[in-house]
Amino acid sequence: MRIDGIPFETIDWSRVEPTEHPGERGVATWRTREAGGIRVRMVEYSPGYLANHWCAKGHLLLCIAGELETELQDGRRFTLRAGMSYQVADETAPHRSSTATGATLFIVD
Repeated sequence: MRIDGIPFETIDWSRVEPTEHPGERGVATWRTREAGGIRVRMVEYSPGYLANHWCAKGHLLLCIAGELETELQDGRRFTLRAGMSYQVADETAPHRSSTATGATLFIVD
């Protein structure tokens, strides 16, 4: 991966304006920054969250807190706990997320 067009910057995520994205159940709260064609997000899923769509976008994802269940459209399921991550390329493995307890994620896409 080559990263261009992004100056050095520190981010205090608590100062980034949140946006809410309702799921089929619960809500995802995103704090998003974009530069150089790369989106970086701190995302908090409420307890009981279930995504309302299958996502085909590629991501690098790190679970900061809580527990995240990721279901692939082919039926496979993976559980991430704090300190675990996954990566997936665009159009490779449509997936959707859910959490019983809530989760905080750091996502680059």
